[in-house]
Amino acid sequence: MAALIDAPLVIGVTGLNATENPGPGIAVIRALKDAFPHVRIVGLAYESLEPGIYLHNLVDKTYHIPYPSAGSEALSQRLQAIQAKENMHLIIPNFDAELHNFIKIKAELKTIGINTVLPTHNQLEACSKPSLAVFGKQHGLNVPKSLSIFNADELYNAGDELNFPLVIKGKFYEAEIAHTAGQAQNAFYRLSAKWGTPIIVQQFIKGTEINVAGLADGKGNALSVIPMRKLYITDKGKAWAGITIVEDKLIAIAQQFAAASKWNGGFELELMQDKAGDLFIMEINPRFPAWIYLTAAAGQNQPEALVKMALGEAVEPLTEYKVGKMFIRYALDHVADVSEFQQFSAFGEL
Repeated sequence: MAALIDAPLVIGVTGLNATENPGPGIAVIRALKDAFPHVRIVGLAYESLEPGIYLHNLVDKTYHIPYPSAGSEALSQRLQAIQAKENMHLIIPNFDAELHNFIKIKAELKTIGINTVLPTHNQLEACSKPSLAVFGKQHGLNVPKSLSIFNADELYNAGDELNFPLVIKGKFYEAEIAHTAGQAQNAFYRLSAKWGTPIIVQQFIKGTEINVAGLADGKGNALSVIPMRKLYITDKGKAWAGITIVEDKLIAIAQQFAAASKWNGGFELELMQDKAGDLFIMEINPRFPAWIYLTAAAGQNQPEALVKMALGEAVEPLTEYKVGKMFIRYALDHVADVSEFQQFSAFGEL
């Protein structure tokens, strides 16, 4: 095992869309580069304009893979073709919508030498947005009241039950705060057109937004927990700046989640702390967050620990981290030649 870690690793990573609503891929890669300087990173991209494709200092080779809607068989065939060239040791998926397919072909990937650290389908479904309120009630986790709806007419009953303002959430991504029935209806149509149904209508909680990045071992143990308070939030509700904080209650909630779910792999808890100091779990994201590099900077490199888990190495729980470590996201114009774009668009690799 140690010899494999010391040897050059080849790791496939998705989520290369480093835009104003970034995927976690680039941050995961930065953490891996810190831990394994000689790692070969194989990017797995869905679109030709994902910036990570062209960041050759971070991504050694990128291949196009089919959209999740194409199904698990299409993904399996494509990854088998890529594996014949790359001999990847593992793949780290970073999008919610792709996880169902990766979980379905996990055993197939293992037979061709590709390791993964993934939850089960049941775990994924139990912690999904439509199921979160039930999960919280079952396991004593504080979750705002919410309803899953399939028709815009159901918004009127939701408004009566939960009261305005409401948080209208897409099945996989995005959320909008609606102060009126008209705003709620517009949000329903926008989000359902983009992500499908159900749409989640959640009770609005006013307070301070706090996120927790975690890694669990699938046996009920949280191996790493890093809490972060958002300092700057974009119009899409994404953290553009944040700072690590110390809060025993946050670590306890993450440990409670890991124990209740038997989660396997990376996760993110999105919480709201109200004026009374009560903490509410707003969402559970089933993968590393886009700010995951902050865990490495704070002393708990969660992507590194996940790699060791994937390759069979025992990982002891990480308990110490640096409080007051900040991240500030920034936009940078990366210049590439159009020939690279054309090559990736035409041949599906660069």
